[in-house]
Amino acid sequence: MSRQFDVVLERDSEGFYVATVPALPGCHTQARSLDQLMERVKEAIELCLEVAGSALETPRRKNDGCAGSFQ
Repeated sequence: MSRQFDVVLERDSEGFYVATVPALPGCHTQARSLDQLMERVKEAIELCLEVAGSALETPRRKNDGCAGSFQ
């Protein structure tokens, strides 16, 4: 199954290209060239989806009323 995401591309003041995937919070990458950026953003999306998937699969334990997640 193929998924598509919108990617925002910008160029910073030092000349790096920066990619952000708005649908995946925290999914960002940067590179010196657009070719390299395209490779890196694909990898970043795969990693963000992998992390999101494992977070959904991890069983949650009761924490006895304490805030936060403990293991």
